[in-house]
Amino acid sequence: MNLLYLDESGTIADPKQLYFVLAGVSVYEKQGYWISKELDKIAERFDQTDPSHIELHASPMMTGRGFWRRFPVAERVKAIEDCLKILAGSIKTTSVFACVIRKSVVGPKNPVEMAFEQVSSRFDYSLSRLKTQDGKSQRGLIIFDKSSYEITIQNLAAEFRKIGHTWGVIKNLAEVPLFLDSKTSRLIQLADLVAYSIFKNYEHGDSQFFKIFAHRLDSFGGQVHGLCEIINSPLSKP
Repeated sequence: MNLLYLDESGTIADPKQLYFVLAGVSVYEKQGYWISKELDKIAERFDQTDPSHIELHASPMMTGRGFWRRFPVAERVKAIEDCLKILAGSIKTTSVFACVIRKSVVGPKNPVEMAFEQVSSRFDYSLSRLKTQDGKSQRGLIIFDKSSYEITIQNLAAEFRKIGHTWGVIKNLAEVPLFLDSKTSRLIQLADLVAYSIFKNYEHGDSQFFKIFAHRLDSFGGQVHGLCEIINSPLSKP
């Protein structure tokens, strides 16, 4: 089974922010354990006695809020970069999916709904593609950080499986999305770092972090499928 861990970056209600991003990382179920162990090693730099309580969360790491205030900026930035390098150097089945929305383009439409439709359909497409390549049925599961969007996303996922989305019906997801507390999941924390990096690239034109893993965007046949940009047009086919 392939697990897609997702998180958002950017605040829909903040008029000062131009973009909203939903993004994350897809890993084969067995690979998730090893990625988590490598992320634990980075957390140990900041607390060797109890690294499990260290949440690798991009915003407080960058701004030095709370626990992170005691560490120099350079150490915090390097930790983020090293986390993303684990993703960048992972096995080929690990891939990134993202939807970037310029809020002014979609107007009254819900950016969360649009982003989830794009990401879930692209993830489903990738699972269908894997089945075509090796002849084995591939199933997937989407896992989110707990958020205020939980009910919206659960309802959409059920609708996509029964009625369909703009481009078809979701066929390869084993269940509706699950929601976890990011404090308990290194992979959700990695999704947070990915979403933040992409948001930083579009909102501020800063590719410092995004360039580390940009080559891991899901792609096939020389075409990138894992990134959707709703910047000029409200709809983009996977």
